[in-house]
Amino acid sequence: MKLPWKSHQFEPETIGLIYGFLGVVGFSLTLPGTRAAVQDLDPIIVGLGRGLVAAILAAFTLRITHQPIPSKPQLWSLLMVGLGVVLGFPLLSAWAMQQVPAAHGAVVLGLLPLATAVGGVLRSGDRPSFSFWLASIAGSLTVVGFGIITGAGQLQPADLALFASVIAAAFGYAEGGRLAKTLGGWQVISWALIIIAPFEILPAIFVVIQHGLIAAPTAWLGFAYVSIISQFVAFFAWYQGMAIAGVARVGQIQLLQPFLTILASAILLGETIEPIALGSACLVVICVAVGKKASIQQAADL
Repeated sequence: MKLPWKSHQFEPETIGLIYGFLGVVGFSLTLPGTRAAVQDLDPIIVGLGRGLVAAILAAFTLRITHQPIPSKPQLWSLLMVGLGVVLGFPLLSAWAMQQVPAAHGAVVLGLLPLATAVGGVLRSGDRPSFSFWLASIAGSLTVVGFGIITGAGQLQPADLALFASVIAAAFGYAEGGRLAKTLGGWQVISWALIIIAPFEILPAIFVVIQHGLIAAPTAWLGFAYVSIISQFVAFFAWYQGMAIAGVARVGQIQLLQPFLTILASAILLGETIEPIALGSACLVVICVAVGKKASIQQAADL
């Protein structure tokens, strides 16, 4: 007799969303980890150092797997990926996390899925349906509305850096998701880290000489997490999911990230979590489910 789970084949979009969710789980501790790190370490050390540590891991991984050097057009795309997710987002978010709680940052980053969908339209050729846009906007408004109600949504100067980090990450995600269809998910982040590393070395050394590397174990633990998981391993699943199910659709999974971040902030940093978070998270899950069923026309692979 054939077992029921053996007879069922997951649809490619479902597999892509599973990969995307695994990536979001890895990303969900990025802001708490960054906030823990910048308590003792300079934001530039955290923002650039995480990329350098990840680049070492990437170089080792590319070497032992004998990956061919990307083509010239791919290298230009990888540069765009690196500027967004290796330089832009890490530096801007590290500075902001010195100014505001991680839960506050999670609310602002609730706009990232919507921005990623826009990036998917501009860079990947995705054409989401009207119902998808409605679900995406509703999910983003739920996240932002939750932040306003709980008092975390009041604009502060650091929010400008967070908004800029959203734009940087969104286009880095969109370009990486497009490129992953031909280059491979983990190869995209690995090559992007290698390309950006030369621009990080001298500024990082200069800041280390100025400020030193004396920090509490919790700061180093946070730095290790954002270097190994947030900047490297989580992207394996994230870009692979985008390559399978599309940039816009997988990007919506990040609507869940603020609530995972808020939960992590409460557990790891002692930040307050409000009961309303549960209801808001349920609404977001509904929006993600509606977005999954909405049609998205994807451009043909380049």
